[in-house]
Amino acid sequence: MKKKEYKLEKGKFLVSQPFMLDGNFRRTVIYLAEYNEQGALGFIINRPMDYKAEELMVDFPSFNASAYFGGPVATNTIQYIHKKGELLEDSIEIKDGVFWGGDFDKLKLMIDEKLITPHDLKFYVGYTGWSSGQLEDEITHGSWIIAPADINFIFKNSDNRTWKKVLEEMGENYEVIAQMPENFYSN
Repeated sequence: MKKKEYKLEKGKFLVSQPFMLDGNFRRTVIYLAEYNEQGALGFIINRPMDYKAEELMVDFPSFNASAYFGGPVATNTIQYIHKKGELLEDSIEIKDGVFWGGDFDKLKLMIDEKLITPHDLKFYVGYTGWSSGQLEDEITHGSWIIAPADINFIFKNSDNRTWKKVLEEMGENYEVIAQMPENFYSN
């Protein structure tokens, strides 16, 4: 049976191959928020931090949402993706009702008014980024698997099991990869 190939485009997942040893990307799933001729940008969805989002921002309303490590680029910034783009001006639709950014002051007001819940929104410290042609080169050399993005993996609490679950959902050819032990290289 032939493996299904997915087109590289925003709104897809990038799943790291099991042999990737870079600690920033080992066993990660990245949601690709931007992809064009200048490069690509995404957020690691399965690296929760030991902080709540409200602990990382000054004058932010109480909001019981975990912050996630989005990637090693610009770790002094906080990005967010959400499902409320129709209510939050200046949001950029990534794909299929998933939005990036928007009016931050209005976001805080919407949280205060309970118009946005932690299941509608994810905060990321930093992001992942690739210059023009870099991501394509990494895919050619076998670093990433392109996968369809299921927003349930994004907006539900993702953790270290997400990598395996995304691969298993891709079907039998990827289920074998999902079963590889994390430290297979030390055997």
